[in-house]
Formats: sequence, C-alpha cells, structure tokens
Amino acid sequence: MPERTMVQAINDALFVAMEKDPRVVVMGEDVGKNGGVFRATEGLWQRFGDDRVIDTPLSESGIVGTAIGLAVGGMLPVAEIQFMGFVYPAFDQIVSHAARFRTRNQGTFPLPLVIRAPYGGGIRAPELHSDSTEALFVHTPGLKVVAPSTPYDAKGLLLASIQDPDPVIFLEPMKLYRTHRQEVPEGWYEVPIGQARKVREGEDVTILAWGAMVPVAEKTAEAWKKDGVSCEVIDLRSLYPIDEDAIIESVKKTGRAVIVHEAPRTAGVGAELTALINERAFLWLEAPVTRVTGYDVPVPYFALEDAFRPDVRRVSEAVKQVISF
Repeated sequence: MPERTMVQAINDALFVAMEKDPRVVVMGEDVGKNGGVFRATEGLWQRFGDDRVIDTPLSESGIVGTAIGLAVGGMLPVAEIQFMGFVYPAFDQIVSHAARFRTRNQGTFPLPLVIRAPYGGGIRAPELHSDSTEALFVHTPGLKVVAPSTPYDAKGLLLASIQDPDPVIFLEPMKLYRTHRQEVPEGWYEVPIGQARKVREGEDVTILAWGAMVPVAEKTAEAWKKDGVSCEVIDLRSLYPIDEDAIIESVKKTGRAVIVHEAPRTAGVGAELTALINERAFLWLEAPVTRVTGYDVPVPYFALEDAFRPDVRRVSEAVKQVISF
C-alpha cells in the first residue's frame, strides 16, 4: 500500500473519481496545466483534458455559480477556491443558491457539489490566505462541512463528498498538506461523512479537534501521559453533520472537555460543541468545558502567527485547568 501526503491523497482521490465517473469535473483558478497552487490537481489536465479540468477566470462567484449550474445539469463538479479567505465573493452563490437548492425544489432534485478550500495558518502566508471561517458554513443549513486531518481520511472523505447528493464544503488544512505520510489504499474507498474518529483512548480528559489542530491535541495528550493524565483525543472530521454520539460518549466517560480550533473564539464551532455538551452531558461534567482557539482578530502576519494559533503550551494549560478544577 503506497504512502502518501495529504495533498497526494487528495490528488489521488480526484484521479480515482474522474476515472470512475465521466460526470466528475474539476474547476478553479490554475487547476489545469499548472496543477493548482499546492499541486493538488497536478496531472489531471494532462490525463482528462480541457473539458474536465477547467481553468477559470479569477472569479470565485463565477466558479461556484458555474459549478451549481453543472450540478443541476447532472454533472459532479469539484470546485476549488484557492484559499479559504478568497471564498467571500462566492458566499452569495453558496448561501443563497447551493445551500437552499434542496429546500427550494422540495427535495425533488439533489445538488451534488464539492467546494474544496485550503484553510488555516501555519505556512507563513500573506493576508486572506490563512482564514478559518468554517463556522460560517456550519451555521448555513443545507451545507455539509468536512475537515480531514490525515491523508487516509482526506481521500476517503473527498470520495464520499463527491458521491454525496448535497453540497459539501471540503476544508483542507494547509499546514498538514505535506507534514507526514500515511498508507493510503489504492482505488475507491469512502470515509463516511458525519462520523468522528477516536485518535487516542483516554480516561481523564476529552480533547476535541479537527484539521491541523488534531496533531496539536495528540502532542498535548502525549505530554500529559508522563504525569499520569490520560487524554482522549477525538478528531471530529465532519463539522456538519457532527457525530454527537461520539462526543457525548467520550465526555461522559472522562467528565472533562477541552475544545481546540484555530478559528476565532466568538461564535466559533467550539461554542456550539460547548452548548451540545452542556445539553447532553452536563451531569457528567467534573469541570466547565474549556476552549482553546484563535483570537478575535484577523489572522496576523508572520511574526505573530504562532502566537495566534493554539499550540501544545496553550492546550496543556487548558488540560491543567480542567483537571485541577
């Protein structure tokens, strides 16, 4: 079984999907001959040609609007937004049309559409290249939102998203594109949308994370192991629909929860998770739910980027807080 980085796994998923189904088309800025800014679409244009790997103008609204039209027409479009911070011009198309399509036609027609977007910080990118605004899409009824943290999950979730009858926002943590390799099966397989992954068993604290924060959670758990504190790490993978049962089962077992995300704190997905835990597991809690997040400011430039993103030190402080409460 070959070992692949996350970006290689995403590339492989696109190859597999396009080989299997001629309705799958890839579109976006520089996705064709250039192979994408991160080379996630490298080789697709050479294999499938201009009709199925489409270099678009620099118009995110046009990219998503065209993809919606293709999906309505029976195609399976995979639209790439070069960076998540560039998605705002397409927000009207996503929220006013893609998300509402099933309701608008009373469930008569599906809208199989995937919107890929690299997101998050940690790569020293300039302004608008490191945003984590997943909460905007989680808050929008009609969209599914996923964020893998491993090469295996990236391929399996992308293939599941392409087959899904509803529009899926597929978030790719740039920090993890090439940080590690993992065995990734050849051919088609799917990781179901809506199922969390238990990364690490634990008894004392539950750490909930997704995307690039999962390795931070893992390192924190390993650091606390020497002090006899057992941390359970849950990778949500799917932000909507969310695996409520996996979260509640873990929190009821440990009695403590730390939520980690690099998006701003106020009204982030962590706030919704906190509400969920309070509603369904309040009587099992030994300490208040604690969040470790980015700050309520735009992602800063290079010199302050590391201070903005949650790290092992900050997550460890949160673990200490809930343990000693």
